[in-house]
Amino acid sequence: MRKRLFQGFPRESMTFFNELAENNERMWFAAHKEDYENYVLEPARQFVLEMGGMLQQINPDIIFEPKTDKSIFRLHRDIRFSKNKLPYKNHLGIFFWEGFGKKMECSGYYFHFQPPTLMLGAGIHTFSPQMLKTYRQAVVDDEMGPELVKAIEKIKNEGYEIGGKHYKRVPHGFDPENANKDLLLHNGLYAALDEPIPDVFYSDELLFYCFDKYKDMKPLYDWLVKMTEKVARF
Repeated sequence: MRKRLFQGFPRESMTFFNELAENNERMWFAAHKEDYENYVLEPARQFVLEMGGMLQQINPDIIFEPKTDKSIFRLHRDIRFSKNKLPYKNHLGIFFWEGFGKKMECSGYYFHFQPPTLMLGAGIHTFSPQMLKTYRQAVVDDEMGPELVKAIEKIKNEGYEIGGKHYKRVPHGFDPENANKDLLLHNGLYAALDEPIPDVFYSDELLFYCFDKYKDMKPLYDWLVKMTEKVARF
């Protein structure tokens, strides 16, 4: 068996984010930039390559690029229009996606490390306006509606949460008594698992741990890929 490129995140990655949370300023980061490169960014690149290759086994068209602003989210925050002026995020975000649209408008698998928790997810966090219209039509469609309900039930039975509910009322033009009326309240749709960082985080076993979770979430991921393909036709 070949030695994997990714051997786990080092414990120093935990230390880096814990200290960053207490020293979220540019001078501190400049003094610890090498720690970020060595203990966070480099293992993140390795994780993207290995995890992306594994995900291709179940989703051959998945996209992954081990670069900042591609699969690896930027650490720097955009503070131009935010009341929160802290310059850095206190977490690592990684994304694997599928589709022809903008990355964040595609169905994807998400990895989020923020001490002391690890969050794994699959889906679309927020729909674009056009995607929201297509989603709502899909929810009430005679074929796609039941497929979505089945996918969600399967994922919930595995112990995952379903997120994305945003609105309080069924949108205008839709039957408020529709069997899937609760799904019409969403402006995004995703499965998620939020838990304490597992021991496997520090070894290559993290790859298999995440892969098993992503496989559980795959029915929702696949449904959203199908839905976004409809958007691409417009």
